[in-house]
Formats: sequence, C-alpha cells, structure tokens
Amino acid sequence: MTPDATTICEKTLKAWRFLYRRGFIEGFGHISARLPDSDEFLLTRHSLGPRAAQDDLVRMNLKGRKLAGKGAPPGEFPIHLEIYRARPDVGSIIHYHGLYATAFTTSALTLKPIHVLASIFRDGIPIYGDPKLVSDPQRGRALAGVLGMSRVALMRAHGVVATGADVEEAVAAAFIIEENAHRACLSCALGGPIWLDEKTIVEAGEELISSRGPFRRVWAMVESDAEQA
Repeated sequence: MTPDATTICEKTLKAWRFLYRRGFIEGFGHISARLPDSDEFLLTRHSLGPRAAQDDLVRMNLKGRKLAGKGAPPGEFPIHLEIYRARPDVGSIIHYHGLYATAFTTSALTLKPIHVLASIFRDGIPIYGDPKLVSDPQRGRALAGVLGMSRVALMRAHGVVATGADVEEAVAAAFIIEENAHRACLSCALGGPIWLDEKTIVEAGEELISSRGPFRRVWAMVESDAEQA
C-alpha cells in the first residue's frame, strides 16, 4: 500500500474497533474507506469481530470486484459501492443497526436534530423505505438516491448509513446521529421532543462544519480508545 493508503487502512481499523467497543456493530455492520487517486475502496470483511487487522479489510473496485483481502465482502457491499458511485465527495461509509436511530423508522415520529451537534445533519435525515437487505446493485442505487446529498440516511426497520468526506467524518456522523436519536427517545418519554428550529440548525450547522469541531472531538475519542486497548 502507498503511505496514504496505509494511513486510511489504520484509521479504518481504529474506527471499526471504536464502533465495535461502543456497541454500534455487535456483529452486524461494516465500514469502508475510499482509497486516494483510484477507483478502489477498503471494506471490512464479512463476519469480522472486534480484533481486526489489515488483511480483514477487503479491497474492492467500483465495478464490485474483490481485488485483495482475507474473506468475503459483506452481503450488503452494494451500499458502499453505489454510494461511492453516486457521491464522489464521500470518502467513507458506515452501516450499522443503531437501536435508537432505527426506532424512529418504526414509529410515528420522524427523527430531526434535537441536540446542537446534530445540526451537522442540516441537509436532512431521509428514510429509505425498504427494510430488506441491500444485497444487490438495484437496492444500492435506490438507497443512494434516498441519501441524496445528505450526510446520513435511516433504513426502515433495518439500520443507518452514515457518510463523510473521510473516516473521521463518517465515524462522527454515526456517533452523533445515534446520540441525537437517544436524546430524542428520552425526550419522548418526558412528554415529547422539542426539535431544534430550522434557523438554529442552519446557523449552528454552518459553524460546526466549518470548524470541524465535532469531527475532531469524536476522532479524539477514537484515538483515546485505541491507546487504552
């Protein structure tokens, strides 16, 4: 691997271990990262546990062909393949089955930003309506279409897909959307959520994305976890 690709590999593995330890994955889910100056990406292999090494990242191209790595890609690799094809700005993708975020796809309430950090989702939190596994290109394209230019999309009765320009942004998106959903669930139990107003979301989102504060802070947590492992 080139030095840049090696760095991306190391960050992807750190992110995987962080998400696994924090209960985001727990046997279900995967993370990928686009490799620079190529049509290739790294993707955690099928049935990967918390102890992950470089060979556990399957290298694939945008034609859906496996190029290297130990084991097979996850069955839902079209999630990553089709989003990368549709979104050149996306450098990393995480799919997980979040308890709180997914709950909002099986209720009468629509998840919105309720906490200031969630204003990074100022472009909306769309819901992909098909609960079946995204196991073929057609479903992958449909999911990518629902995601549009948003940072995250919820998948009805299934899970979450979180994206970012790099691994740091994608991990922060996954962490913050789940935390926002958890806070919203607590608010529901206390009498009903009071969502952030649109003006606040736009203004706060602009500040947070420009400063990259939430991305840097969540990544600091990833690094801290890695040091303590």
